[in-house]
Amino acid sequence: MKKLLNEFKAFAFGGNLVDLAIGFIIGAAFATVVESLAKNVIGDLIAAIGGQPDLTGAVIHVRHGDVHIGTFLGDLLSFAITAFVLLMLVKMFKKFRLGNFKAQGQRECERCKEFVAVDASRCKFCTSDLTPVVNDAD
Repeated sequence: MKKLLNEFKAFAFGGNLVDLAIGFIIGAAFATVVESLAKNVIGDLIAAIGGQPDLTGAVIHVRHGDVHIGTFLGDLLSFAITAFVLLMLVKMFKKFRLGNFKAQGQRECERCKEFVAVDASRCKFCTSDLTPVVNDAD
């Protein structure tokens, strides 16, 4: 039982799990900021230019029910704006080298059969030359 408890403690408080938890929390906070920018700044700017601030009033009546097409279109527009803002932020981070945007994942070295990063050009175990699977052309 003590061995199992020690394994759980090593797993729960190990670097990878703590890093993942911190990344998740920061990601959730960042998503809130980006959604607010998309909805409250860019969305309101588009609404001011387009003249209709709210799409939720668009409803299609079908027999005894309503299809809230305006709510869907508003959510779709919000998603598109959020995705565009995230794309621009990632491009800015890449341009100013503010983040680590290397390829993620591993592949097997053809010579020694050890796992190396997918974008590695040399095996860190046997030092044989590798052809990177992902190129950083940006």
